[in-house]
Amino acid sequence: MRQLDPKLAEWLEVLNVQLASLKESGFEPTPISARESLANLTRSFVEPGPAMPVCETLVHGGSCPVPVRISQPQNSDAASTGKSTEKSTIIFCHGGGHMAGSVSVYDPICRRIADACGRTLVSVEYRLAPENPYPAGLNDLMSVVRYLGNALDKKEIAHNGRWILMGDSGGGALCASATRLLQHQPHTVDAQVLIYPSLDYTMQLPSIEENGRGYLLEKEKILWYFQNYFQNAENPLLASPLHGEFTSNLPATLVVTAEFCALRDEGMAYVKRVREGGSSAELLHFEDMIHAFLNLENMVPDACERVYRCVAEYLQ
Repeated sequence: MRQLDPKLAEWLEVLNVQLASLKESGFEPTPISARESLANLTRSFVEPGPAMPVCETLVHGGSCPVPVRISQPQNSDAASTGKSTEKSTIIFCHGGGHMAGSVSVYDPICRRIADACGRTLVSVEYRLAPENPYPAGLNDLMSVVRYLGNALDKKEIAHNGRWILMGDSGGGALCASATRLLQHQPHTVDAQVLIYPSLDYTMQLPSIEENGRGYLLEKEKILWYFQNYFQNAENPLLASPLHGEFTSNLPATLVVTAEFCALRDEGMAYVKRVREGGSSAELLHFEDMIHAFLNLENMVPDACERVYRCVAEYLQ
């Protein structure tokens, strides 16, 4: 029988009452409310990350400059030696349904990932919907993949010209969308780590219904995100990483899923499709977690620690 983590269950019970009251009062979600909600949630439950050198720059070369924040843990080869490193650099895309989140909101999580993995991490401030609908954010990530090396060279930050794409939720969608494009050409992405990713814009798999109400990420909210993201009559099926072509040129993949997440089934299905396409894929499933549990660390510290530890082990 499915069993939700007791602390999450208690918190969700209170949260759902508050959300129901908001709906009854006529509350209308806006990009501002979505961004403030994610920022406040993360700030409330995730302590500042470990201290490390951090700097910011712009990645030039694409259709527009892309701001990034670069975190260098003290245990990384680049930070300790200042010389070229054999470790691939992590390019991280934050979650938020393509509408919310930012480099600043995710800074504590990015620091934890960088520290656990002992790798330089580059967090991408990609453009958000509805002001910048599809494919603006994806184009920003593709620009970073193609031109990040030049930006790191200018900052005299060591790298080997190889990348690991990593993201949660909507950020995971961007990563999988990028590798879907890159698989048809020689590329420099060694692996991708997708944390409870959004991979099926058609919203057809069973977990959307099973977990789409009462577990933080609700079906109604997902649909609202997608309506703001796709504004030019795009075909959701054609845009979905889950329904694209899968070849052996996809990078090695680790997918993290949560039992009570509305996106659970698409993450699991993606692992199967990657394997069928001839590339390697692993699944890390949490039986008692909900979507976005990394942003709720103080409630579920053991689960979060396991994510960071397992990601670091996978990338070794």
